[in-house]
Amino acid sequence: MNGNFQFLKKADKNLYDIITDAERLYKDEYFEQCITQTRRFAEQICKNIMEQNNLSVSTFDEMLSVLEDKSQGSIQEKEFIDDLYFLKKSGNKTVHSGKVKHEAMTALECLKRSFEASLSYCVYILGTSNSILKLNYDVELLITDKKSKKSLKEKYIEAKQNQEQNQNQYNSNPIQKKEKSSYRNNFSYPKNNNKNIPLFWKFILFLCSVSGLMIAYICALLLFKKFLS
Repeated sequence: MNGNFQFLKKADKNLYDIITDAERLYKDEYFEQCITQTRRFAEQICKNIMEQNNLSVSTFDEMLSVLEDKSQGSIQEKEFIDDLYFLKKSGNKTVHSGKVKHEAMTALECLKRSFEASLSYCVYILGTSNSILKLNYDVELLITDKKSKKSLKEKYIEAKQNQEQNQNQYNSNPIQKKEKSSYRNNFSYPKNNNKNIPLFWKFILFLCSVSGLMIAYICALLLFKKFLS
């Protein structure tokens, strides 16, 4: 199996076997088991460090506390301990969960964290060449067993260019512009046009006019009779 942890095979075969099993579990979609396996991987790294320093510590929590106490405060140490804490927390949450969840993204993040932790372990604990720090976790290699021909930077640039190209195509699409323009033309406020008065309202106005004239005529007759009397 070609995996992301080949550099670890010579440095620590036991750790390599543990994390390789985690990758295999992920490929078979056993995500919960993958997460717990990465927790085991992180705990084994801590045990190795304790043994190398002749420290007798039993629990995972205690080992992490010792690492924090002995830390010199460097960024590398902080990131290393943060990765171990993440793997421990994720593993505990999965183990104690009452329901089975298909946490693919969490499992993938655990594999990536394990990868970063193993790089730090090899370089800063075992003294391996720091050239391996240039390595990046390859998801394509995880899924297909074939190493990606493009670097992470190249993939990012390509994805960004595709996004910009799609946006440009959307902005320049004549069909979309036509539809948008048509929508604007169809959506207009009603205009006040007195020249086009409906026939019904013309009839009402006529009746009102006739009624007014009749009232005026009747009033005139009444005044005339009163004047004669």
